[in-house]
Amino acid sequence: MKQKANKPFGEVIESSLQSFTAQTWQWDDFPAYGSLVSIEQPEGTYIGLVYEVSTGSIDPSRSPFAYQKTEQELKKEQPQIFEFLKTTFSCITLGSITQERCHYTAPAHPAKIHSFIMHTNSTISYQFLSKPLWIQRLFALSGIVANVDELLLAVFSQEKNNYFDAPKMQEMMQTYSLLTGNDYRRIKLFLGRAAPFISQ
Repeated sequence: MKQKANKPFGEVIESSLQSFTAQTWQWDDFPAYGSLVSIEQPEGTYIGLVYEVSTGSIDPSRSPFAYQKTEQELKKEQPQIFEFLKTTFSCITLGSITQERCHYTAPAHPAKIHSFIMHTNSTISYQFLSKPLWIQRLFALSGIVANVDELLLAVFSQEKNNYFDAPKMQEMMQTYSLLTGNDYRRIKLFLGRAAPFISQ
């Protein structure tokens, strides 16, 4: 899995106001679960949060077969089998950035089909994640993702060394507490798993 900020690596193949799905140009070059991606649109930069990644066959009638060989062996002996693989990933649209201002709302238009996808650079990521408003947007779209808490922890894990110092994490946890209705049991369990990131 490669990380190349500011260089497109895939394009949008399905799109709505709340989410989008993209296909990577290379099956083994895809974003991490819980990472941010960007789409440049006429009205601004859309920010997506990766919540699902899937690799499979391009041809529905052909499925990958277990050869009992390593990837290196297969690439040497049967490189053609990798030509039939594709990777797609799905994102919720956390918001957008226009004229250096963050908007934590649905954009006015879905991302255009075939728009290019890029890894979000550190400047944009910091700008967007520095306020806990993105967590509100994540909870607002909780019906799309399988597990909000798991995805939130993945974001903290991805960015723990960049933007989430102890004071910032405390602010995030206050927002999380409000959004969960101060559910003591849920908060306690979540804090137990988030502790390594909070103590950074």
